[in-house]
Amino acid sequence: MALQLGQAVSDGIGRLLTKTGGILLAGLLAIQLVTQAAVNTAVIGYLPPEVAGQFGQSAGLVLPLSGEVGLALLAAAVLASSVYFVALSRALARPARELSSFPAALLTRRVGRATLSMVVGGFVVSIAVTLGFAALFFPGVFLAASFLFFTFAVGVEDEGTIGALKRSWALARGNRLKLALLVVLSGGIGGTVGAVGSLLDLAGLALASEVAVSVVTSVLFTALYGVIAAAYLQLRDDSPGGSGGSVTADPIDASTPKL
Repeated sequence: MALQLGQAVSDGIGRLLTKTGGILLAGLLAIQLVTQAAVNTAVIGYLPPEVAGQFGQSAGLVLPLSGEVGLALLAAAVLASSVYFVALSRALARPARELSSFPAALLTRRVGRATLSMVVGGFVVSIAVTLGFAALFFPGVFLAASFLFFTFAVGVEDEGTIGALKRSWALARGNRLKLALLVVLSGGIGGTVGAVGSLLDLAGLALASEVAVSVVTSVLFTALYGVIAAAYLQLRDDSPGGSGGSVTADPIDASTPKL
């Protein structure tokens, strides 16, 4: 099936404007803020006192904790992020009529296995895409587009790391050029948000910069994942074993365990 990108964008944004979208947005914002605070706290905690004092004046979100506790908090935030993306994939891939609720099963069903697959696979994908961008740029875009549905294969279809990579690759086949537009859009969002943050930093507004960047990043990337979810639903249900029809308006209940 050829991906209907315009329909995916419309449906994805619509998924953000629901109770589920609001909860996911709040969750991502919390993770962003905690991660930034943990990084700043860990860095300052391991700097010499005289340097830490100078850095602390220009840092944004800093907690009154030691460097060791900052590192532990950062590790917890990374783990929470993996759990979050498991829940995000399951939540956004549900039928549109169910997006007004957020059942606990989204966070609890096989969460340990899914989180482990998300951590390992996320690391593998990050390394592969980074090397691709470092080589000739276009291989990085190609790989990023090919693995765009990895998160959904893990969270929704209960695939392990290798299975999810293969599944995402198969779903992307024939539509990588359109999916590459989403990859480029993701990079554009990151670059724009980073530029805004840099301007606020230059103005001496470090705290405002980090908060603003976290808020804007959370809004834009939650919307982007809504679009990716809609694209995933289109391609999944037209693949072998799928429903064979258009599912963006009312897809199959993705919270049902795979048999």
